[in-house]
Amino acid sequence: MSEHALTCRGVTKRFGSLVAVDGVDLAVSPGARHALIGPNGAGKSTLFNVVAGTVRATSGRVLLEGRDVTARGDAWRARAGVAKTFQHSSLFGSLSVADNVAIAAQRLTGDGMRLWRPARRCRDVDRLVEEQLALAGLGARARHPVRELSHGERRQLELAVALATRPRLLLLDEPTAGMSPAESARFAELVETLPGELTILLIEHDLDVVFRLADRVSVLHLGRILAEGDPAAVRADERVQQAYLGAGAGEELFRAVGS
Repeated sequence: MSEHALTCRGVTKRFGSLVAVDGVDLAVSPGARHALIGPNGAGKSTLFNVVAGTVRATSGRVLLEGRDVTARGDAWRARAGVAKTFQHSSLFGSLSVADNVAIAAQRLTGDGMRLWRPARRCRDVDRLVEEQLALAGLGARARHPVRELSHGERRQLELAVALATRPRLLLLDEPTAGMSPAESARFAELVETLPGELTILLIEHDLDVVFRLADRVSVLHLGRILAEGDPAAVRADERVQQAYLGAGAGEELFRAVGS
């Protein structure tokens, strides 16, 4: 098996004359909590979508556990153990919390869509749903319609849906966007309880969350990797501070984080 769960080699993505991602090299170790940060327009979401397979790289290679998946789409990568949460909700609002997780769990059990009866009635699916909702802190909300959930609870449910496929690589795209500080802290606590063997790559604007969760941070700026290292080294990097808010303001921001 490869020493890296995810490898990007010279990944570039162009949209016409715009170079959104420019020759990115990235290596994510198995079991890592690896954060990808950067100012708006840095190319983070584009790189994330290239990794997920929803966007095809213009050039370069993407490898999962050493296997070249550059030409594979998102459905194939999902079957290979990649799961992703999205910035915008992809939940079925009219269904219950449990049924949303059950639909994802069916992919793992191979039951497929059972239109003639509720999906969760399959015993294997039932067990998976119960496990993931407990892990996400939503066990008591299993029978509630998704539309009754708070924003933070919906984010928790999206995580449960992703985990129901038993991924080896979990991509979290702005998981705390729109959350209150208390909700963000609660979500971070939830992520901290996830199995250590699960590799996580996350994009996140909330630097408190980033520096709490990540053991390695890559900073993207103008489509390129500007800096990479452990959270303390990245926090102290003047280039990173300037890329975010300009000299002085960036330093103040990064000093505040984790203080």
